[in-house]
Amino acid sequence: MPFTPYSIMSSDTQPKPSTSTSLNTLDSFITTSKPQTTPTPIATSTEIRDRGSTFIAHIFTATSPEAAKSHAKYVKHVLHANKKATHEIVAWRCMVVKPGCTGLGGPEEFQVVSGSMDDGERWAGDRTLKVMQNLAVIDAVVVVSRWYGGTLLGPSRFDHIEICTAEVCRAFKRSEELRESITTLETLDVLLEGLREELKALQQQQEAIPKPSGPTAIIVGDSESQRPSSSHGKGFTPEKGSSRQDSGLAQQQAEKKKQNYSSVDLAKARRLIKSRESAIKWVKDSLNNLRAANSSTQE
Repeated sequence: MPFTPYSIMSSDTQPKPSTSTSLNTLDSFITTSKPQTTPTPIATSTEIRDRGSTFIAHIFTATSPEAAKSHAKYVKHVLHANKKATHEIVAWRCMVVKPGCTGLGGPEEFQVVSGSMDDGERWAGDRTLKVMQNLAVIDAVVVVSRWYGGTLLGPSRFDHIEICTAEVCRAFKRSEELRESITTLETLDVLLEGLREELKALQQQQEAIPKPSGPTAIIVGDSESQRPSSSHGKGFTPEKGSSRQDSGLAQQQAEKKKQNYSSVDLAKARRLIKSRESAIKWVKDSLNNLRAANSSTQE
């Protein structure tokens, strides 16, 4: 059932006075922030209600403090435009390039920048940030919204804030792991396809080697009639350009075979990664066995 937040300001702590009333409008948000696209939360927590107060958290991807603050403004002025929260508590952690560095010199040129805003709920920003640190969440911003219900909650309000924060942070980590798993899967697919093509080519090469069926025949002379025909049999030499056509066809087939993992969950992604790794190991072993067999034949 939808709730109607109270307009009473929480007396747990007093909010900092606003420096400009014009910042509390949707027009000012659009004018000052100018977001390229509408921010989409990675996760939203379950609402917690206690003695009239309501708590809920959203987490967004944010790669800079500026992006984090922009997402916080979006929650305050757009998402909650019709039911203003009493407090919009914000905390962020972002991996950024160190001043004077380019980011091309390795991990040592990066640093984690963090910050928080209480929005009148004293110490709440630090408590939110602490949960993010404990769960090792980076490149994200958490916005915890509280609608005050008229009754002081004391320390319980921090418990609710931390529970909401932990819920969205864990969801963010799962989303991050799923994204990395899908990237790994796509990389393994490309590797496996390449190994299979290599194995197929090696098998065809081995099949093309003529196998002796009796005493070795001695061919005298160098007439055309005594040379193996190049138009049939295993000694066939492809025309120029055919290998290029074959590679183009193989590329088209690979593109058609490209898997769509958009509906895959984390558990299935993990199983698929193990399956791909096993298949890659089998193909590599087959390649090694064929190479070893070819070497012994040549000797």
